[in-house]
Amino acid sequence: MKKTFITDILQNMMPFLDNAQLEQLRQSLEMELLNYEIVESAKCELLNIENDNSMLISSFIAAKRIEGCSKKSLVYYENTIQCMINSIGKNIKHLTTDDLRKYLTSYQQEHNSSRTTIDNIRRILSSFFSWLEDEGYIFKSPIRRIHKVKTDKIIKETYSDEELETLRDNTTTLRDLAIIDMLASTGMRIGEMVLLNKTDINFSERECKVLGKGNKERIVYFDARTKLHLKQYLDFRQDENEALFVSLRKPNNRITIGGIESRLRKMGRDLKISKVHPHKFRRTLATMAIDKGMPIEQLQRLLGHQRIDTTLQYAMVKQSNVKIAHRKYIG
Repeated sequence: MKKTFITDILQNMMPFLDNAQLEQLRQSLEMELLNYEIVESAKCELLNIENDNSMLISSFIAAKRIEGCSKKSLVYYENTIQCMINSIGKNIKHLTTDDLRKYLTSYQQEHNSSRTTIDNIRRILSSFFSWLEDEGYIFKSPIRRIHKVKTDKIIKETYSDEELETLRDNTTTLRDLAIIDMLASTGMRIGEMVLLNKTDINFSERECKVLGKGNKERIVYFDARTKLHLKQYLDFRQDENEALFVSLRKPNNRITIGGIESRLRKMGRDLKISKVHPHKFRRTLATMAIDKGMPIEQLQRLLGHQRIDTTLQYAMVKQSNVKIAHRKYIG
């Protein structure tokens, strides 16, 4: 309790004192309180902890909302931080590096989580505590000394040209053919595609405007085949829904992410194609673009990535092209 009391005073004095002065204050408080015992009722302490933690988390989420984070990201941030707080059971301002190390270790063991998952949690907590430090709520981020978790680099699968043609040749509706072409030629996220309206499509320029993460708009482009199949699908439709893609049955509501994922999974099972899902089209386009020499900065803009590191994770250079390059430049 004495340590908590001193920490609270130091936190309150942070805006007015530099590091040397804060250290001097800490030493003075420890010396003066050496022969005293500070006691607070458990009920009062618990109430203070809950109120303080709730206020800090709410303020952080509000700041992230202003920055333009999506609702899905905000929920993920809040749940991740709240899970940590519930597990450790301390005031956020009193958390230590050791507390967080033990939490990440126990979380990984209890949930059998991958190193990628643990690093995602570490990254979110790092953002939270860095914000607390910047805003003056804490003196120093306790997660600063917990470094990035090393993860295995797994080369994720992409569609081969034969698999893409097999998927196209075996679609049973004009809608499904147009969906496959849109995903394959634009590289857009599935969440972006389901939000598209017919008015977002510019057929003359073969482009469309999508709303990406953080409510950021960007232009993506499609090829001539996609233009042809998309026009055929729209001409065939009888409904008045503004959505670009709708369900096959009346009342022809806007199609959902789950609806597309389910449809593609079934096609993959029927055609014996491994891991058919929407995001695989995006990864395939990125890999193909890199292999054909597209500058990484242009691909980053096309995919709507804020950081170029994310683009590089999507773009896996084919081993066959590495062999050709080796023979050209070295062998």
